[in-house]
Amino acid sequence: MGMFSSINTAASGLTVQRLRQDVIADNIANANTTRTADGGPFRRSRVILEQRASGPDWRSPFLPGALDNGVGDGVRVVEIEEDLDAEMRMVYDPTHPDAIQSGPRAGYVEYPNVNVVTEMVDLIDASRAYEANVAVVNGAKDMFQRALEIGR
Repeated sequence: MGMFSSINTAASGLTVQRLRQDVIADNIANANTTRTADGGPFRRSRVILEQRASGPDWRSPFLPGALDNGVGDGVRVVEIEEDLDAEMRMVYDPTHPDAIQSGPRAGYVEYPNVNVVTEMVDLIDASRAYEANVAVVNGAKDMFQRALEIGR
């Protein structure tokens, strides 16, 4: 492990958590958007992450080899996908311009599958993870500073 690997790992976390916050903010901003450029209601987006690893340089002496994944190199975004699993909210409002005109759902408006409470919980999670990564960077910076003071 290099001297700056902890900062690089935390920096990847900072980048990913900032992107998560941006996606969550977009979801909240479009919580009532019934018409997009594609013609339908807005669909909630979510960020898919995975470990970024280039190969372990260090192995834990406390874990059996089968359980030890080695030291990771941070995290990366695999994709930002639309949440197709969650149902759209149906609200009865026949005066709305996007209300369904015929069929069993006549008079209903399809609203996005965005739950603002869930989005706020995810936003708090992303903010706390961002703060934790900032603490790692600050801790590494303090250790480097103290190592320099020893050399004086």
